[in-house]
Amino acid sequence: MSHTPGRCRLAVDVGGTFTDVALELGSGAGGGVVTAKVLTTPRAPEEGVVAAVGEAVRAAGIEPGGVGLLIHGTTLATNALIERTGAKTALLVTEGFRDSVEMALENRFEQYDISIDRPAPLVPRPLRWPVTERMNHAGEVLVPLDEDSVRALLPRFERHGIEAVAVGLLHSYANPAHERRVGEILHAALPELRITLSSEVCPEIREYERQSTACANAYVQPRMSGYLTRLEAELRGLGLGCPLLLMTSGGGLTTLENATRFPIRLVESGPAGGAILATEIARECGSANAVSFDMGGTTAKICLIDGWEPQTTRTFEVARAYRNLKGSGLPVRIPAIEMVEIGAGGGSIAAVDEMGRLNVGPASAGADPGPACYDRGGVRPTVTDADVVLGRIDPAQFAGGSVRLAPERAVESIRSAVGEPLDLADALAALSVSEMVDENMANAARVHAVEWGKDLSARTMIAFGGAAPLHAARLAQKLDVDRVIVPAGAGVGSAIGMLRAAVSYEVVRSRYLRLADFDPGAVNALLSEMHEEARTVVVAGAGDGAGDGAGKGVGDEGELEEARHAYMRYVGQGHEIVVPLPVRPLAAGDRETLAEAFDAEYARLYGRTIPGQEREVLSWTLTVTAGKPSPPPPPPLPLPPPSGEDGANPTPEAGGPGSGDGQGGGGSGTTKPPSRRLFDPVLADYAQAAVRRRGQLDPDEALAGPAVIVEDQTTTVVPDGFRATVNPFGYLVLDRVDGKG
Repeated sequence: MSHTPGRCRLAVDVGGTFTDVALELGSGAGGGVVTAKVLTTPRAPEEGVVAAVGEAVRAAGIEPGGVGLLIHGTTLATNALIERTGAKTALLVTEGFRDSVEMALENRFEQYDISIDRPAPLVPRPLRWPVTERMNHAGEVLVPLDEDSVRALLPRFERHGIEAVAVGLLHSYANPAHERRVGEILHAALPELRITLSSEVCPEIREYERQSTACANAYVQPRMSGYLTRLEAELRGLGLGCPLLLMTSGGGLTTLENATRFPIRLVESGPAGGAILATEIARECGSANAVSFDMGGTTAKICLIDGWEPQTTRTFEVARAYRNLKGSGLPVRIPAIEMVEIGAGGGSIAAVDEMGRLNVGPASAGADPGPACYDRGGVRPTVTDADVVLGRIDPAQFAGGSVRLAPERAVESIRSAVGEPLDLADALAALSVSEMVDENMANAARVHAVEWGKDLSARTMIAFGGAAPLHAARLAQKLDVDRVIVPAGAGVGSAIGMLRAAVSYEVVRSRYLRLADFDPGAVNALLSEMHEEARTVVVAGAGDGAGDGAGKGVGDEGELEEARHAYMRYVGQGHEIVVPLPVRPLAAGDRETLAEAFDAEYARLYGRTIPGQEREVLSWTLTVTAGKPSPPPPPPLPLPPPSGEDGANPTPEAGGPGSGDGQGGGGSGTTKPPSRRLFDPVLADYAQAAVRRRGQLDPDEALAGPAVIVEDQTTTVVPDGFRATVNPFGYLVLDRVDGKG
């Protein structure tokens, strides 16, 4: 019998390997959270979403029409940029500036490597076309737009099969009139063409970043627009008539219409949900400084959290190609939660090169064919295969039993591709793969922390994602971190984090202003225009269907929260710092308010100010949020253990990995706790590890390693030297008891 629908909310995270769902049940449906995890369907991602949503509503015992809001995050835009599978795109530029997007910043991200290559522009030179026009930095017309120069380009679009175009004219952030007119001409002649104006997607100073962002938006727009359109239709066909909101890279929610116009804002939208979850967990547990560790099937993401706030940025690099160094990727200027992402996931492929070196990732087996143990045609060994051989994964209960693994395939792939070339036994070959991927993640975390001048060792690690709890303790050892928290529902952590997000939107404008010439009237007019743009998006997203969460009854101005910032620097400097602004009309006396705020922030960052130096503002940002973020959803509902037992009696695997001692609980009448063989790197052999179902851990119990704690979408490995407890929030807490080192 179905429950009363109530006000249910559903979050979907589409990753490269798995599609995760978290369904928060309303009071009428009994409360709680139901989760689901299915393999992503790369050729048609909407099919995987529909399958996962259908599985979740069936498990919850509700009708699809009982869902009041669906929140969606995805890495599809990121994958299109990384894999270069976007649309064929052209770029229209001011005459004489055809090569700006390729010249970039003319810096070297690696000073001593003479062979480095920058990432190739998304739009090759033959598809970058000039038009006759020119603005100056103040938005004044120097050369009027020659509309015939635009029309002369029209035959090229059909000849080259152009699907999307980016228009990035010089200084359009100061005056978008020429770009808008170019867009009108193109739309009138080619109504099916996807058009991105840099003055809309990134109205900011700095030509290279603005053009790069516009090109990226145009490049992914046809694919993302088509996907979102198909997804909406499929969900309607399933019976969901609720609003659909999209997670943005900055951690807010936006409308389907806005996401279709600016899909570049969806880059890293799935991982942003995970960063929100980690931030809320850090706040609940009193850990002011934390590091979030999100490891899925394709990538691993690491985010620093300071003072219960994730680090944010306005310049995000996609597809860093050289040792994760800043400058080796494609820059996009969007509001984003700052994190480092590397190709280190359960599907990351391991191989031995010609010099006998073991490499793991960034190539991934993905969902199709997947790791060798999926038995779907994949033959190359992956991190998941190594985890199976090491006894960390129960082949019979992987992904809640939705994916039955073939452990013999894992052994074969590890042996042939790693063990035999390196003359290692199966277990040591698997350990080598695991150690390599763990060190890759640790190195990425160290580089990221050094870039920001942060210390990792004093932080609490918050681990989630299907693969993170398997590797978190070892990563903590490498980073000298003493405590790891694994939240409830960690396997679908990013989806659960989306349920905590508020409807929010940020608007940015570049308007140069020296503080000595502060004009409150002009600044107030600019901020008022920005407020209306942000408010329109937020009210549209939150006004209907946000239910019991952030957008309940949104419409009154008092229910919207606003934050304003100025990007300021000393005259002559090359970079700005972020300075908070008061949320009210500014007056002439606020020249001193801005000066004092700048000095305070500059001193906090650099330990001093520069007396007598003039200050200036380059850009302004304004963010509107629909009230407070949604309250934390309750922990996932405990589901019955497999086979009516503890869920801890794994299927024995060939060669010993995971083969137990027969103590599964049940059949023989023994009361001995269940266990299974887990490879111990210190002993260089398998050892018996206690196996416990997460929902059956007592609140006052301390479980010493080696042990594994199993749940539906992931498994937490507690190695020797760690102790696991359950805190009052139901989170697993792994503490090191072996000391540092």
